[in-house]
Amino acid sequence: MPPTIPPPSASGHTRTTAHPLYWALYGPADAPPIVVLHGGPGAHHDYLLPQMLRMGETHPLLFYDQRGGGRSRAEGREAVTWQSHVDDLAAIVREFDVTPFTLAGYSWGGLLALFYAVEAAERHDLPAPDRMILIDPAPISREYRTAYEEEYARRQSAGEILAMRERLAASGLREQDPAAYRQRAFELSVAGYFADPAATTDLTPFRVIGRVQQSVWDSLGDYDLRESLGRVEAPTLIVHGRQDPIPLASSEAAARALPDARLVVLEHAGHVPYVEQPDALFAAIDGFLADTADTPLLRHRHDRQG
Repeated sequence: MPPTIPPPSASGHTRTTAHPLYWALYGPADAPPIVVLHGGPGAHHDYLLPQMLRMGETHPLLFYDQRGGGRSRAEGREAVTWQSHVDDLAAIVREFDVTPFTLAGYSWGGLLALFYAVEAAERHDLPAPDRMILIDPAPISREYRTAYEEEYARRQSAGEILAMRERLAASGLREQDPAAYRQRAFELSVAGYFADPAATTDLTPFRVIGRVQQSVWDSLGDYDLRESLGRVEAPTLIVHGRQDPIPLASSEAAARALPDARLVVLEHAGHVPYVEQPDALFAAIDGFLADTADTPLLRHRHDRQG
């Protein structure tokens, strides 16, 4: 069965974005939250829960469903683009007065964080992040994305995952316990992301809105962020699982291109380290947050608030 997700301390819909976006705050509201970007695109925040709430033991966490997914469905058939997501994020940071601004992104959310930081370095109307945490970010170029797509397809058609699917089909679980069958079928649909496909248990299911996902990827075109990342000043932590189907080379290239970045490679972890290697993941995040608590950018923001 999927794990139990605790209720947020506060939730609602944004007032200042182009479309109302659902948000959920975990932890006290009397400190600046870490803004967390979920993956997808076209998905929703709660599949990161409850495991990612461990990051909230020291900092409040502000999640939101990005435009077009979850409880932030956009009306009509207008295109949802990476620029839409950048503008939405800027509006959320202003609406919640997130100062100083710590930005965390997982998978597609990590790539969105990078696009946002590059735009903020060029556009003075966007609040620039003071520091960033990127957890297994999506590929930073079309070239790396193609390599990921090929590797993930190979894994999903490999013998171990096929055998697990066959066992599920023959188990009779569909008739005996339809809810348990749906849960297990979902887990096997993402097994290729894991270092150990057998470890795909106790996951919170999610749904990706295909039209939104395709619209966002189409808007990126033949993208490549490597040359643009040199303009991003924010200290950045990149965590990447050694067995992630997304090439480690993509995160290595991002770490080289960013002026102030550290890369942590997690052993025995694929694309879902918050499930596969939570102790190592959150130790790296806690260390980064402690090390950057008094960076020049953050001191500037505190001084400005004072």
